[in-house]
Amino acid sequence: MNKFPQITLIFWIMKICATTLGETAADLLSMTLDLGYAMSSLLLIYLFLASLFGQISTIQYHPALYWLMILSTSTAATTLSDFMDRTLGLGYAMGSAILMVLLLAIFSAWHLSEKSLSVSRINTLRGELFFWFAILLSNTLGTTLGDFLAADSGFGFIGGALLTGAAIALVIALHYTTRLSSVMLFWIAFLLTQPFGATLGDVLTKSHEKGGLDFGAVGSSLILLAVLLVLVLVATVHSRKPTKLYSERQSSERLR
Repeated sequence: MNKFPQITLIFWIMKICATTLGETAADLLSMTLDLGYAMSSLLLIYLFLASLFGQISTIQYHPALYWLMILSTSTAATTLSDFMDRTLGLGYAMGSAILMVLLLAIFSAWHLSEKSLSVSRINTLRGELFFWFAILLSNTLGTTLGDFLAADSGFGFIGGALLTGAAIALVIALHYTTRLSSVMLFWIAFLLTQPFGATLGDVLTKSHEKGGLDFGAVGSSLILLAVLLVLVLVATVHSRKPTKLYSERQSSERLR
């Protein structure tokens, strides 16, 4: 199966955009539209499961479907994190600890089953399911960490975004300058993009008095959605080029 994009710079840009949109869209549902964290979580988990059914039903990479999955996990992760931390009153420390244990359990079961956590080696339905539930948990954990940085650590929204952005840059440097496991570095970077997106989303939506840019949940979501749609369109056009060239090559060989 070739159902996943190549891990390039454009992948990380799209991931951060989808993650930030997930934060602003979740806030739009739970707070601006006043659906609450519990109802928003239920609706977004349903979207996640519906998107997952579509993703596992296909046999090749479809950018629109893949990034809908990433967006649905990020949005659901945001409301799930808020539900755990605020509605259930677990707090950031306890919520992070629970999510970390669950994520490590998923990774352990995945590795025991598939012998690898590499995205490039996912070629079974079981491996694909492990991947997406690991994504959901890592995004939820990342959101909790982002909220902790923005609210309780003293860094604030901008400070939290700068800190997590610097951490991502460090992971990139380690990838190119050391022999550390690329799979491990991928998952660390993937986890860090969620708190980066969460704090960046707060920078966009919160008022000037709270240290934000005051674009609001609606305005920020529309801007991010437009950017993500353009990037998905570019990825879709790019993903079709090899298939087209391959078909043309086959046709020319038949003519010979």
